[in-house]
Amino acid sequence: MNTVRAGLLVLEPQCAAHAAEMFDVLSDPAIYEFENSPPESLGWLEQRFARLESRASPNGQEQWLNWVIRLPTGALARYVQATIAHDRTAHIAYEIGSKFWRQGIGSTAVSAMLGELAATYAVHTFAATLKARNYRSVALLRRLGFRSRVPRGLPDVTYTSDELVMHRVNESLAASRSQV
Repeated sequence: MNTVRAGLLVLEPQCAAHAAEMFDVLSDPAIYEFENSPPESLGWLEQRFARLESRASPNGQEQWLNWVIRLPTGALARYVQATIAHDRTAHIAYEIGSKFWRQGIGSTAVSAMLGELAATYAVHTFAATLKARNYRSVALLRRLGFRSRVPRGLPDVTYTSDELVMHRVNESLAASRSQV
């Protein structure tokens, strides 16, 4: 798993050593406006990050890739992550600390991750599931070319009635894959 440079940002492969620094970042109540909750404790977060260092699901069917977003100041702004299925589709997620909203950090980091997933892992289709009322994430994904209509061939994604599934297809990679 590579370290990814995105302008002044650096996406570092997430590891257990990031837990202490990320615990403070993940304790920002503003980011839980639409879903989830802060980590239970630093110990819990350390264990979670240690499990994720395997970079694979327990059954080995998916790759789990997680990066922390390092700012030029050295501080962490949150994370980006992707779950890659065997068919080279990726389900992505991200969180950005509220004090970093509306600064282009989220779109820069997510865009860099998408580029890395396409270039290094041959991912051709990206999907994100989010709360439909999360207007900030909907806007970010739309800026990056994601659409609400799910294309044919995208694996079924489980979601609830208050969620939205958005996707983006890299047509050139999808076309080359279908010709193999």
